[in-house]
Amino acid sequence: MWPAFAAASASEFAGLLAKRFVNLAMGEGDGPAPREPKWATPNTIALELKSVRLRDFSTVKDGVPTLLCAPFALHGAAVADLAPGHSLVVALRDAGLRRLFVTDWRSATMEMRFLGIDDYLADLNVLVDQLGGSVDLVGLCQGGWLALLYAARFPAKVRKLVLAGAPIDIAAGQSALSALADASPLALFHELVTLGDGRVLGHKVLKFWGSETLDSREIHQLLQTPEPVGSPAFAALEAIFRDWHAWTVDLPGTYYLEVIEKLYKRNEIATGQFIALGEPIDLATMRAPIFLLAARDDELVAPAQLFATERLVGTPARAIRKATAPCGHAGVFMGRAILRDYWPRIARWMIELDSRSLAPAAA
Repeated sequence: MWPAFAAASASEFAGLLAKRFVNLAMGEGDGPAPREPKWATPNTIALELKSVRLRDFSTVKDGVPTLLCAPFALHGAAVADLAPGHSLVVALRDAGLRRLFVTDWRSATMEMRFLGIDDYLADLNVLVDQLGGSVDLVGLCQGGWLALLYAARFPAKVRKLVLAGAPIDIAAGQSALSALADASPLALFHELVTLGDGRVLGHKVLKFWGSETLDSREIHQLLQTPEPVGSPAFAALEAIFRDWHAWTVDLPGTYYLEVIEKLYKRNEIATGQFIALGEPIDLATMRAPIFLLAARDDELVAPAQLFATERLVGTPARAIRKATAPCGHAGVFMGRAILRDYWPRIARWMIELDSRSLAPAAA
């Protein structure tokens, strides 16, 4: 439910949640199913698994591959390639990352309802092996903690790691999302899974805040477009954004509850208690170079929750870079100014070979 609380504080959301929860339980009617968003940039499917498609945006066949680990939450992975001028894929590719791939996590079917975090880590490992066994990994939002877990579990397979708008240490700061997750009883989240017959249904969760609350001016600010509100050019861009926003993915109930309990309730990644594919994760053993990009006005992930990574990992200080972008959460991935001013710098950092900061496997 990560983006469902952006418009309300935890206290304000309590009343809204109670009303919407009753409607869900009574089978609130649904409108026509939204269309799956189109990707703005031509791509091919390099590999297809039950849980994920590996989308290939490459223009070359050689070199270290860059893998964008998209969030697996309410909305789809096209957040990384929304529209011309608002595509992280294009921003990175234009900055020199020519061998580029994106994890397109698939909406959970009933057969997938028991998949957990380990299943997604295992499939991510299959994708990395498909790309040759060594990648530069970019974790976006909820894909960030998954990318960090993967890099800690398979350190020889990640050359450099970028985390953007990712919740890593929930106790390091507070956001509307983490405050609500902390205050809400586990029974509530279990009931959401029960209502979905073992899944969390995205179109149901979207009703907790609803697309009707999205104002054109807010979309304009988020996308940082120079086109004025009311212009034909902005109207076309707004329609693309609303289509992306309206289409949701369903989450396996097991995965969803593990995220709530292990990350948001017990903060296991930061406290060293997380077990990934049978191995305890000790971030202090990590040595891979890391770039941390936070959103200054992030309503979902407090910058401190991301920047705490710096003190948790064993990466030398000289191999860690940080930046804070002047935007809200989604602006980190879609905002025109952020894509122009921040991500090319990250791409150059990924390309450069600094022998002082290489991960042990590469050295």
